[in-house]
This record gives sequence, C-alpha cells and structure tokens, in this order.
Amino acid sequence: MFDTLQDRLQSAFKNLRGKGRLSEADIDAVAREIRVALLDADVAVPVVGEFIANVKERASGAEVSQALNPAQQVIKIVNDELVTILGGETRRIRYAKNPPTVIMLAGLQGAGKTTLAGKLSLWLKEQGKSPMLVACDLQRPNAVTQLQVVGEQAGVTVFAPEPGNGVGDPVQVATAGLAEARRTLHDVVIVDTAGRLGIDAELMQQAADIRAAVDPDEVLFVIDAMIGQDAVVTAQAFLEGVDFTGVVLTKLDGDARGGAALSVRSITGRPIMFASTGEKLTDFETFHPDRMAGRILDMGDMLTLIEQAEKAFDADQAAKDAERLMGGSFTMEDLLKQLEGIAKLGSMSKVMGMIPGMGQYKEQINNFDERQFDKIKAIIKSMTPAERDNPKIIDGSRRLRISKGSGTEVKDVNSLVEQFFGMQKMMQQMAKGGGIPGMPGIPGMPGAGKRAGAKQKPQQKKKGKRVSGNPAKRAAQETAAPKNDGANAFGFPTQGGQDFELPKELKDLL
Repeated sequence: MFDTLQDRLQSAFKNLRGKGRLSEADIDAVAREIRVALLDADVAVPVVGEFIANVKERASGAEVSQALNPAQQVIKIVNDELVTILGGETRRIRYAKNPPTVIMLAGLQGAGKTTLAGKLSLWLKEQGKSPMLVACDLQRPNAVTQLQVVGEQAGVTVFAPEPGNGVGDPVQVATAGLAEARRTLHDVVIVDTAGRLGIDAELMQQAADIRAAVDPDEVLFVIDAMIGQDAVVTAQAFLEGVDFTGVVLTKLDGDARGGAALSVRSITGRPIMFASTGEKLTDFETFHPDRMAGRILDMGDMLTLIEQAEKAFDADQAAKDAERLMGGSFTMEDLLKQLEGIAKLGSMSKVMGMIPGMGQYKEQINNFDERQFDKIKAIIKSMTPAERDNPKIIDGSRRLRISKGSGTEVKDVNSLVEQFFGMQKMMQQMAKGGGIPGMPGIPGMPGAGKRAGAKQKPQQKKKGKRVSGNPAKRAAQETAAPKNDGANAFGFPTQGGQDFELPKELKDLL
C-alpha cells in the first residue's frame, strides 16, 4: 500500500546522502519533496502541514547541525515524526476487571467489519480468551449468515437469535448477547453492528443506543484504508456519533495510497489498534506505529516477521530440521514441511516487504510467481514415501509418473530434484566448514575440504561477452540492462542468466 510513498521519500533522501553539512536550502528542498509525497499519498492537509513544520524545526536545530552524519539524522527525524502521527506507542485492548469484556465494532458498510469480527475473535482465541460473536447487523442482507460462517471458520461461538435481513431489534440482541455470554462464561463479547452507506443519522443513533445498552469497554472504528481523504470526514462523524476508543485499518494489502492510516490518528486523537492485511482470518496483526514507520521508510519490520515465523514454525521441530539439514539427512518430506510453514507467513511480497532495504527489489518481488510453491508441493506430494526419503531412486519412469500425478512436466520434476541435490551438497560442505560456494555473505573457509599441502589450480578467467567493434553497437551493449529471462525451479526470477539472490536476512529465515 505504501509503495508510492516509500519511493518518493527515498527519492527525497537521496539528495541528502554524502553531504557533510546541510544548508537551509537543502532542508527546504527535502521538506518540499516530503510534503508532495504525503499529499500525493492522500494524507490530510492539516496533518501534512504539522508534520512538515515539525521536521523543518528539528532539522534546523542542533541535533542535525552537530551530527556526524546530518543526512541520516534527518531520516531519523522523519521516522520519529511518522511514529508520532501514527500514535507513538502500541495500544493494547483494555480488558474489563469483571468479564466479559465487551468490544463493539462500528464503521461504514463495505469496510469489512463482519470479516474483521472473525479475525479479531480468532486473534483473541489465540491469546487464550474465549470470545463470542453477537450478530447485531440486522439490516444488510445475509449479514447474520456471513457472521455465522466466519465464526465457524474461527471456531468461536456466534449468538444470532434473529435472522436479520431487516428483521429484529439490534439493541435487544446486543443486550441478550451480553447476558448469554455471562451465562456461558465467555470472557469477551464482540458486537457486530450494521454498516452505513454514508453518514446515516438513524443508523448512527442505533449504534449509539447499542453502546448505551451494553456499555462496551472498547468501541473499534473499522475503516477501509483505501478510501483516502474521505476517511477524515467519516472518522470525525463516527467520533461525534459513537465516540470510538480505537481504530482498525482494513485492506492494508491493497494498492491504494494509504493516506488514511497517516491521517485518522492525528485528526481524531484515537489510536490505531489493529490492521487487517489480507483475506484470510489469520491476516490480522496488532498495529505498531514504530514498525509501520519502518516499513514506510524501507527500514523493514523484522520484529513482526520473527513473530509470524514463531507462529508458523515449531521451535523444537525447526531445531531438529536444522540438525538434519546440516547432517545431510534432509529429505523431500522435510522440504515440504518447510514450504508449508513458509506459506503460513503469507505471500512472499508481504514477507519481503518486512525486510530492510527490499524496496530496491520491488520489480523482482512483483515478478515472483506464488504458484511455483504450489507446483513444488504438488510434485513432492506425488512422490511415494520412499522417493521422498531417498530421491536418488527417482529414475526416468518414476519422474514421468510424478509429473503426471502432479500435473507438471518432467523437466519441472528434474529441476526440483537437481536443485534438491545441490542444496544437500551445499549443506554438507557447510557442515564440514567449507561454507556455501557461490552464496554471497557465506564464503568458504580457506583450505577447507582440501588435502593439506595440495596445490590449488589457478582460477581461469571467464570469457566476457564479445564487444562489438561498431561504436554505436558497443555503446548499446554498455548501456543495456539485464532483463528477466525466466525463473528457476523455485519460482525466483532469473536476471542475465543468474538467479535472483535473496537478501541474507530472508535466507537465514528460510
């Protein structure tokens, strides 16, 4: 969502790098570029004005003029101000001293409240709570049915005494739901209210009546992060009508400019508490202002990535897998488990977006075909247990059978098997202290795996590409950029005949 803003901010900072001192003109120029970047991202004008004023004031002060690296100090100031307008600190749910804790959802129709109710209930369940969903959206067609479906997917209780579709009193349902939660010992109640197509006075009053009836501990305003400048008007109307205590941003995985996320907190004074980042019930996370600022400035969000990895991978099993891998006994079955664990982290573009400095690889990331993982898993699942345990027995007839069973071509099976053997060989060399040949950042140790006193053959120079004698053709050769020319068996784009190298942080994680 923040790709455009990220690119513009990086462009603004580029001119600062390498300068020993920053003049007033330099500060004015970068402030102007940041202002344009924020306005283009649909951030509210008053928020932009305050943000730029704070940045210029701090950038002109002693903390920059006396810094060893003024450019980095300015970037730090921008990061600090982003954290501030996003809320400063992570806001947690305030649970009631005497259960149940009541959480009421409010927002426009289409913002994703009902799905969000399921995501929130699953998240609470993972926190050790016992949530119950209460269907108080009795206006929208099939809203009650939708809540029952997401509740079943999340594995939580849904209280829905009325069929909805215009039938039933939502205030009575909310009151009865609270009583039922006390009777059945549920410690959290999530009340799903009717959405509004606009600022509807009647439905706004209905939401206020529900709030008065159940006295919620938290009222969460659910807002679509893609609606742009209108987010400010909508948020102010709900603040006056319902007086919410926190904000939930949905559709953060979209391609809109994302200004709502940077505006709502400053305009309303209410913290952003959660973010919905996809369609799955697990695509839901606590909103951390400092981590979001890091993503916007391409500094990454390794803490969130580590937290998600801890959920996806069992620590003890991961340690056993690592031991098997280093010992050379890593099998296709182990690879399948690793791929399934990676899939739980979300899309590769989402994972890579959390790694510092990945903004420069956007084109390669966007070219990554997520379906390649499905192809690899299908190939492995078409193997017999014996073949997974010992791929060396996979001869020509077996490869043909595996390709037919997985709906792939024989060359796909060949490529996967060859790369698997290559992976095993590299891990065995690494275990012996030889390092991984050809992998940046993990060089082989001098003399490792060689006989003592053995003479090393001098490396032959690789022949370069022939340079044309024609000046025009030679100039074209020198300026031509390498093009993506395919993908390897694992789906990573190749560039100039070479595999696209993942950053070390992601290699370590995988």
